[in-house]
Formats: sequence, C-alpha cells, structure tokens
Amino acid sequence: MRRELHAEWTKLRTVAAPGWLLLAVVALTAAASAGVAATVTCPPAGCAYDVPKLGLVGVQLGQAVVAILAVLVIGGEYGTGMIRTTLTAMPRRAAVLAAKAAVLTGATLAAGTAAVLASMLAGRLILPGNGFVPAPGQALLSLGDGPTLRAAAGSVLYLALVALLGLGVATAVRESAVAIGVVLGLLYLFPIVIGMFADEGWRHLLYAIGPSTAGLTVQVTTGLRELPIGPWTGLGVLAAWAAGALLCGGLMLRARDA
Repeated sequence: MRRELHAEWTKLRTVAAPGWLLLAVVALTAAASAGVAATVTCPPAGCAYDVPKLGLVGVQLGQAVVAILAVLVIGGEYGTGMIRTTLTAMPRRAAVLAAKAAVLTGATLAAGTAAVLASMLAGRLILPGNGFVPAPGQALLSLGDGPTLRAAAGSVLYLALVALLGLGVATAVRESAVAIGVVLGLLYLFPIVIGMFADEGWRHLLYAIGPSTAGLTVQVTTGLRELPIGPWTGLGVLAAWAAGALLCGGLMLRARDA
C-alpha cells in the first residue's frame, strides 16, 4: 500500500490541475461566503438567520470544485490512457483506488479546513457591520461555540465526503464529463426535485436521503427539531452515498479491463 500511496501523492503534487483546483476550493468558498455576508442585513429588532450556516454558505459553491477535482483524479487517467500504465505498475486495483481515496481525502481536508476558516473569518468581520451583533440576539461567529464548531468541522468533512463520492462515481463511469454531470446533478438538482413535490411527507423523505440536502444539515444550528434529519445523521447519509459509490466503482474497476 505504501507504494500506491507514494505514487498517488506524486501524481497529485506534480500535476498542475489538482493544485489549482485546491486553491480554487479555498478562494471560491471564502469569496462566496464573504459575498453573501456582505449582502444580508439584520434589523435592530433581530432576525431569524442561522448565523453559522450563513457564514458557511460558500461551501455550496466550493463543493462543485471538489467534485471536479475528485473526478479528474481518476477520470484524467482514463481520458489519457495512463490508467493502463498505473494498473500495470500496480496491479492491486483495490489498493490503487484506496490510495487515490486516501490522498484525495487528505488534500480535500486541508483545502476544506482553509476554506471554512476563511469563510468563518469573513463572516466574523463582515456580519457585525450588517447588524449581526450580540445586542439583537445574534452572537458573533466563534469556534468556541459548540454548535458553530460542529457546523465548521462538519463542513470540512462534508467536502471530503463529496470528494469520495466524486471519486467513486468517476471510477464506475470512467468518462470525466459524464461523472461530473452525475455528481453535480446529485448535489444541485436533487434539492430542486424535492421542491417539485407538494406532499410534505415526500419532501421530508427526499430531503433526508439526498446527499447534499442531508449532508448540509450539519451546518444547521437553529430549529433542529423541525429538520427531517439530524446534523450528524445527515452527514452519515452522505457518507453512505460516498461508500456506495466507492464500492460500486471498486467492483467495476476489478471486473473490467483498463
């Protein structure tokens, strides 16, 4: 396994695209969070915003870049034919996929941590000027607050799980464009489909099983009793999607020719 890890780490740090995409995760996540924070206001009488979730809204944009990065980790090799060289040099296919998953997870956790911290800092600096101050009942963003820390840490884990979901789908599909479409569809179209259902029971069910809708509940810090699923349980749903995708991709990787 050490040989596979070394090979995948070498690929990641010597190819330009992954590095730029990781920087884009940080930059776009923080910029989106700062942009939203700059446009919302809280009147002196108070407001109903979930402040930590508001400060982390950029994760919804950053996840798209994470998904693209994850797909290219293996989809790029299929596109160029280098996957044959990889599997010839390292014939243990399960170990190759595990190494890709480990290196991708580590890189995403690092970029995700930087992105979340930058988003939190932007919210901390911008939101008080728009009325989000302790006086109206809105606490300043602080990782010393338990629910806020859970939202921030959960957001980092969310991005890592999105990366594993993308890797699994790309391994199964093998076509980068198709895999990116599938993953982005799961992340962005699923919530739209939920909104098309009038029945509240169906809406709650789909919300609770959707990879992004369930996963992003980890950011919620207010009104938890009204949610169809709890924060950590929701993140567990996304983990199940990622595990299922990786399992399916791993089985197809072993069964098919490169």
